[in-house]
Amino acid sequence: MNDLTQPKKMNRILILFAHPALEKSRAHRVLLKSAEKLEGVTISDLYESYPEFDVDVSREQKQLLEHDIIVWQHPLYWYSGPALLKQWMDLVLEHGWAYGREGQALKGKRVFNAFSSGGGKNAYAASGMQGCTISEVLMPFQRTAELCKMAYLPPFWVPGTHRLDTQEINEYGRLYRKLLIALRDDYYSVKEIEPVDCLNDLFTKN
Repeated sequence: MNDLTQPKKMNRILILFAHPALEKSRAHRVLLKSAEKLEGVTISDLYESYPEFDVDVSREQKQLLEHDIIVWQHPLYWYSGPALLKQWMDLVLEHGWAYGREGQALKGKRVFNAFSSGGGKNAYAASGMQGCTISEVLMPFQRTAELCKMAYLPPFWVPGTHRLDTQEINEYGRLYRKLLIALRDDYYSVKEIEPVDCLNDLFTKN
């Protein structure tokens, strides 16, 4: 880890937030609150912007080009993200722009999932209730990022949301804010991040 008092530069972070029922989510309300008003961080609420799923491709591509780190923030819905996030990927990540022989627009940008799940960590294991790991669940996101020549980072995960109390949720919010600041200010290199299972571990294991 780099010296936290000597950040190398400021990265611009775009949080693409997708939740069709934010009013019911204690966890994501706290995560969003923790990211609000952070310098260099843009929050884009996809369900607020596109209630009819009519994604403005040019606008979204322009936003991507203006940022260095992309965050797909969402709840885990049926082993994936909500429908609008998939719609966003289908339309915005165009062949010849985001991938393909001429698709170089996103090359080198970093991206990760910041997500919540009703199931706890123990459920996402080969021997757990889900019968698979969380990395396997997120593989479509990883392959999408890699196809677009982006660096896919480990996720920030809020597991077992149904059983978390207010204090525990607030702690996840604190860690999320700390993570965004660290990534914005380039405290960690990709090589330092790759060994951890979740970005949460950068702080909880120190």
